[in-house]
Amino acid sequence: MSEQIKGSMVSGNPTKPLIGFALPMVAGNLFQQFYNIMDSIIVGNVVGEDALAAVGASTAITMLFVMVAMGTGIGCSVVVSQLFGARQLEKMKTAISTALLSILGLSILLSILGIAVNKPLMRLMGTPGNIFEDAAEYMQIYFFGFLFLFLYNAFSAIFNALGDSRKPLLFLMFSSLLNIALDLYFVAKLHMGVPGVAWATLIAQGISAFLSFGFLVRKIKSLGTGAYPLFDGVLLKHMVKVAIPTIIQQSIVSVGMLLIQSAVNRFGSTFLAGYTAATKIDSMAIVPMVAVGNAASTYVAQNMGAKKPERIPQGFRICLGMAAGIGLTIAILLHIAGSQAVGLFLDTGSSKEAIAIGTQYLSTVSLFYFMMGLMNVSNGVLRGAADMGWFLSCSLCNLLVRVALTYALADVTNGMVIMWANPAGWAVGLAIAAFRYFQGGWKEKSLLA
Repeated sequence: MSEQIKGSMVSGNPTKPLIGFALPMVAGNLFQQFYNIMDSIIVGNVVGEDALAAVGASTAITMLFVMVAMGTGIGCSVVVSQLFGARQLEKMKTAISTALLSILGLSILLSILGIAVNKPLMRLMGTPGNIFEDAAEYMQIYFFGFLFLFLYNAFSAIFNALGDSRKPLLFLMFSSLLNIALDLYFVAKLHMGVPGVAWATLIAQGISAFLSFGFLVRKIKSLGTGAYPLFDGVLLKHMVKVAIPTIIQQSIVSVGMLLIQSAVNRFGSTFLAGYTAATKIDSMAIVPMVAVGNAASTYVAQNMGAKKPERIPQGFRICLGMAAGIGLTIAILLHIAGSQAVGLFLDTGSSKEAIAIGTQYLSTVSLFYFMMGLMNVSNGVLRGAADMGWFLSCSLCNLLVRVALTYALADVTNGMVIMWANPAGWAVGLAIAAFRYFQGGWKEKSLLA
């Protein structure tokens, strides 16, 4: 296969290309979750409880900006995928340079804004006084490194759009391992405390961003074309059309999780400890299904760009099979070893009740992981086709059902409704996405003329 068509999924049997494309995405997302856990372990054990709390105090803010970075990356990836599938390579290169220039400007503006409002924002969030300075310094360094965060996400999204999910996996592994090594060096050896954690993240992301850029330039040059403009306002508008609903969806999901957390907080520390441990496992367990949904999105975008919507049902069925199979496998594993998994986060001697609560949560929710996988794949089709109104509707209805059920029935069930609220939301989201898929209106939503 020539380099010009390498990564394409618009011809031939899609089974092998789709599986080969999805698996590195699954591995990358799992590796990132593993890194996040290791990062917390290093900070908590080497520096102490206050240091972990200082980093944790900024989680809500950092996650919001991560969602913005991910949304901008997805916005450019859908457009690039469609142009790649259409073989409009000069226009695709313009889309890539337009995305990178725009993201560069956005990241600099947000960095300046973040540095300016850092301490007032931390005060507004009620950050405890004993960790305020550490938390504020951590955020200051984090804001300073926005450029690398945004570009790193953009480069990964572009490689995925071109059907190459292996390079983002390699960059992610390199960045994560380097981050852990720098954490150990700055925190354990140089005793830099919380600022050392922030500098480790900034340096690791910066080096990975430069490496990603170098490989991307080489990839673009290998796609031989004529001269092309570096910026196109129409293409930027198409990217924004996809990015904004994605950012809204991701941000609202974060807000919804905070609302659900608030609802269960009042049921006591034992319940909260079990629920927290279970949700850490839960968040890692659903990552593979999310990755398969992202793979479906790229496949659909390429084939929409190639004007081959007739290929999408076959790829859709393959991704549904992968997501359902992964979901059922994880459910079986958690039914066999759920209590041991929850016990990794709690003292098995003194936290038996909390472990029982967490195990019950996982045993119930995991039965419906296959449904969550089907929903993500169906949503991936809508996003890949740029049917963003329906994509956002599915996500919002899913979230509203989960929050509404939790608040309506939390007291009656002593908080245990939470294990049924998530599957109910997934069922509603899946129903809406499936209706739109079979109704077929998404086929008319390609961003290309």
